Amino acid sequence: MTATLVKDTSSPPPGPVADRTRRLRRRGKIIALLFVLPALLLLGALVVYPVLFSIGRSFFDASGTSFVGGDNYAEMFRDPATLKAVRNTAIWVVIAPALLTGLGLILAVLVEKVRWATAFKLLLFMPMAVSFLAAGIIFRLAYDEDPDKGVLNAAVVSVHDAFKGESSYPTARARDAQGLTKDKDGSYRTSTSVAPGDAVALGLVGVQPGDLPGGAEPAYAAAGRKAAADELRGVVYLDFTPGGGGEQGKVDRRESGLPEMKVEAVRDGETIATTTTAADGSFRFEGLASGSYEVRLPSSNFAQPYEGVSWLGPALVTPAIIGAYLWIWTGFAMVLIGAGLSTLPRDALEAARMDGANEWQIFRRITVPLLAPVLSVVFITLVINVMKVFDLVYIIAPGPVQEDATVLATQMWLVSFGGGNNQGLGSALGVLLLLLVVPAMVFNVRRFRRSQR
Repeated sequence: MTATLVKDTSSPPPGPVADRTRRLRRRGKIIALLFVLPALLLLGALVVYPVLFSIGRSFFDASGTSFVGGDNYAEMFRDPATLKAVRNTAIWVVIAPALLTGLGLILAVLVEKVRWATAFKLLLFMPMAVSFLAAGIIFRLAYDEDPDKGVLNAAVVSVHDAFKGESSYPTARARDAQGLTKDKDGSYRTSTSVAPGDAVALGLVGVQPGDLPGGAEPAYAAAGRKAAADELRGVVYLDFTPGGGGEQGKVDRRESGLPEMKVEAVRDGETIATTTTAADGSFRFEGLASGSYEVRLPSSNFAQPYEGVSWLGPALVTPAIIGAYLWIWTGFAMVLIGAGLSTLPRDALEAARMDGANEWQIFRRITVPLLAPVLSVVFITLVINVMKVFDLVYIIAPGPVQEDATVLATQMWLVSFGGGNNQGLGSALGVLLLLLVVPAMVFNVRRFRRSQR
């Protein structure tokens, strides 16, 4: 029996199939390019072109007409304000990302043990919804040096006064040639020596009658009392008669005593006795040895009220702005680290507990090493972000200390548009900022690709 092979001629030849496949692929690429084209145009217009223009502009002078080569880059590192901006940017890069990553890690671990974890995370993440402009205004008010406006100074002053108290007579002073001499430390002492058995009247002015402590009584009766032989007596009073009249240096019937005034009996420069005036301003020292003394009103009676901390002064303005930045971004770090924490293998943690490891050992030897990739991504992301910080610094720092708080981003704006009008130098600063940000961005992208693989 002979088999006959019949060739199937129904399928198309290989050549046309390959051509069709290539046409389909080409058509798919064209369609994909059409979809991507708007994004590429926006990317080119908003990113690529400004970068290339800034690089080119950095080689020209302020007017943009004369080519100066690398003079702008040399000037950049000779300018004290720019060097201070570089220093402040370095402070931001070193401190802010490290603090935020640490706070985010601690809060993410602790939140796992809180019953209302979702509400707590929401509460900490809410500042991310606030714009930097609004946050800057909020903290500018919070850091106000006036305790009646700034909430932080109001709290600081309240705590200070609770432990140390404050003077009741910060504006009080003695009249000239009225029996009191002012010392260099702000205290007052009697111009002449006194002895046991004497009574002295110490008149002060500069206190509004409405500012007297509650319960203050007239000093006239106390001024008329005689002193015993071993007693030094006196009265501290407001040498001012409401409505006019009265005699200077003499206690009149309507003149008030100054209560709660600290008084010292001093002999040979040494404080022998101390007392406090009563409601009518009277005081007395009993059991004093014979001899000459001076009566002194210490400077603490006239100390100015504590005004709090100068948060936005030259020394603290950068830490204060970093504090505002932490308030905004702590929730971001916590949520990202918390997401990584939720993916950790629980059997490893339970095995460590069964082997006798305590929570600190588990945190240090298991949790942190396993979270290292997430922590590095959060840290690098924050480094990139703090290098570009502008809004908070520009809004929170007052004008007189703007230069003390400036960073590269604010310095670039100030040099270019904020009065410097030197866009050549500003472009050079922009290029420097780009060169500092790019390595961190490349590191972050590479780590992300490795994690994807």
